[in-house]
This record gives sequence, structure tokens and C-alpha cells, in this order.
Amino acid sequence: MQKLLNIPKQHLIIFTRYPEPGKTKTRLIPALGEVGAADLQKQMTEHTILQVQELQKISAINVEVRFAGGNWELMQNWLGVGFVYQTQGEGDLGERMMRSLVDAFSNNAEQVIIIGTDCPGLNSHILASALEKLKVCDLVLGPALDGGYYLIGLRRVVPELFSQISWGTAKVFQETIEIAQKLNLLSGYLPSLADVDRPEDLPVWEQIFCR
Repeated sequence: MQKLLNIPKQHLIIFTRYPEPGKTKTRLIPALGEVGAADLQKQMTEHTILQVQELQKISAINVEVRFAGGNWELMQNWLGVGFVYQTQGEGDLGERMMRSLVDAFSNNAEQVIIIGTDCPGLNSHILASALEKLKVCDLVLGPALDGGYYLIGLRRVVPELFSQISWGTAKVFQETIEIAQKLNLLSGYLPSLADVDRPEDLPVWEQIFCR
């Protein structure tokens, strides 16, 4: 059988939510209102997509959008036909990320990166750096200033990294590191970035959007 060539082994998964007022960025509703919070979700996702498209210019990488809310048709009409779309499904964040990783590696991916859309400072250069680090590291993490992480990259499924984690708290990054150390995973780290979840975080987005 002829060997297949030039099939991308790098896979990028974007976790986001369809920007429906009242159901997205709810912690920002007191400051922005339901429509304003949904509009911010829309803008931040589109900003992330632009960075990913810049990465695609220099890297042969599969891109998948894992979404909550909306449906396949709404997502495709919003972000275009150039991506694979899948629902995030049920469960906590760890279970949903695990499911996406298992699917990617079962489809012959060799490096998988998961990102969200909450960190405006995440750009194509950081994404490219993550891929470079994955060539030698078992795990790559992008720490968020709130104690979580905005990016996780792996070369295989490591279920322990996604269970017994205090999702949504300031402990996520530290707990993940501690598990990685116990498993003797060679870990690489990216620059720390601020995310936008609460009203006091809005200047982080304004610095990017108002340039």
C-alpha cells in the first residue's frame, strides 16, 4: 500500500461557545448586559480564530472547533466552513477536554493543543512556540494569570491531568503541574497571559481591541 504523505499530524482544538445573550460570559453581564457580554464572546472568539488562521499560514495543522450552545449550522455560518465542528458534549471541563483529546489521537494526531478564547494575548507566535515545544516535551502549558491555563498541549492522552482538578478555581495550573511531576512528564511552559472573565478584566480586552 502506498504510504500517505503530507497528512497533518498536528491538531488544534478551540473550545468556545455560541454567543447567545444570557448564556455566555455571564459573569460580565452586570457590566455589559446580556447582549454586550455575548458580543464580547463573539469578538474574542473571532480574534482567536484570526490568530489560528495566521498559524495555518506557516503550519500544516488540523483545526477543530468544539462548541457549546448553538448548533453545527449556526457555528459554520458564524466562523466559516474551514474548520471541523463538534459539540463539547456533557461533563465538566476535564471530561470535555479528555473526550476531544481521545478523538484527536484516535484519528492519528501526534500533537494536540487545546485552547480557549478568553486570552486576547494569545497569538500565532505563541501557538507556533507551543508546537515547537511539543516536539520535545510531553506536556505544554500556557499559564493564565488567574491560576488556570489558556493552552494545554500533549503528545498522548494522559487522563490523570483531567481528573481531580478544581476547575474554575485559581488552583488549576498548580494542580496540573503537580500531577505532571508525579507522572514524570517533561513539561514546557509558555508566557503567562491574562484572561477576560470578570468586569475587572475588561481593560485586558480593550488594550487589544482598541489598538
